[in-house]
Amino acid sequence: MSLTTRVLVALVLGLVLGAVVSMVGSPALVAAANAVEPLGTLFINAIRMVVIPLVVASLVVGVASAPDARAVGKVGARALVVFVVALTIGALYAVVVAPPLLRLIPVSPSATASLRASAAATASAARESVTKIPTAAQWLVDLVPPNPVKAAVDGAMLPLIVFTLAFALAVSRLAPERRAPLVAFFGGVADASLVLVQWVLAVAPVGVFALALPLAARLGASAAGAVASYVVITAVATTLFALVVLYPAAVLFGRVPLGRFARAALPAQAVAFSSRSSLASLPAMIETARTRLGLPDSVTSFLLPLAAATFRVGGAVGQTIGALFVARLYGVPLDAAALLAIVATVVVMTFSIPGVPAGSIIALVPVLLAAGIPVEGMGILIGVDTIPDMFRTTTNVTGDLVAATIVGRRSRESGA
Repeated sequence: MSLTTRVLVALVLGLVLGAVVSMVGSPALVAAANAVEPLGTLFINAIRMVVIPLVVASLVVGVASAPDARAVGKVGARALVVFVVALTIGALYAVVVAPPLLRLIPVSPSATASLRASAAATASAARESVTKIPTAAQWLVDLVPPNPVKAAVDGAMLPLIVFTLAFALAVSRLAPERRAPLVAFFGGVADASLVLVQWVLAVAPVGVFALALPLAARLGASAAGAVASYVVITAVATTLFALVVLYPAAVLFGRVPLGRFARAALPAQAVAFSSRSSLASLPAMIETARTRLGLPDSVTSFLLPLAAATFRVGGAVGQTIGALFVARLYGVPLDAAALLAIVATVVVMTFSIPGVPAGSIIALVPVLLAAGIPVEGMGILIGVDTIPDMFRTTTNVTGDLVAATIVGRRSRESGA
């Protein structure tokens, strides 16, 4: 039985048993359900333990080891602009579309209060984060940490990411003989962190069960409905984003007829949907770009591999919806500053999603921390990530081809 299947079975078992406990109402059964919750907390803490070294190391390696401006040239600059714009639009789209749909999910005030009480420390951190970011001006000031080590200790992910990006850019400007040891060091840290992530995921079924059981005991049968609603909302929202944003962008900015682009994208989309891997779809994307879209070699040989490894616009939509769902589940109010923190962190974090099962959900931890949302809810998202991941990956691959089409057209027009 695969890890994905075992995690899904653990989630369903926890939700069913928790619903039974809720219906019976026995104090002894409720106490037993609550007794397993520390195991879920340990699982979440183990993930949080490895997130900061993984994020910092991955960002440093990704930025510092990228080809310099002379090698990348105009193609790399244009690609970066397209990536950032698309990711920002994707996250903003989710912020606008998801909340009205998520409000339709019934969550009783008493259940919400119980969930927040079980995550008192995180809820307290959320309240503190709101008072620390009263205005947009203060939010901008807080982006630059006076002490990056303290930012890491406090879990202030967005300021830590800003420092890491600045440090990585500084490393990229060093002479090759000075840069190589640093890149190798952080590459080793990233690889070791991924091993730790794999170890943590190996016990994910236990952690997910320990999170789902007390959750369902508090929410009752509505817990399963809430989780199912999240899956449907994510699948529909990511598909709609591809249809109403990505396809029109290929037509308007890439100057490719809609039918031609849709037919060209189908093979890579089929691989993405079945494999849940953008990298596995790369050969199909390259073949499509060369034979069906007629893109220049600079795009097919450089931009598409870069996009498959780093550009995940479906992840931007899906991560934002995941954060908003957890906030809804725990009754955490999100003001404009918190929503802005979610969007900004999602845009950056999608560039460093680890290439492991549920990597997108693991990369959601900094997003939740940035907005003061309890990370305990992430364990539920891991349990049902298979279906959302299929739609996210398909949208990722569609976005890769759209970006290649837009940059390819600009390259042909300018002769670069």
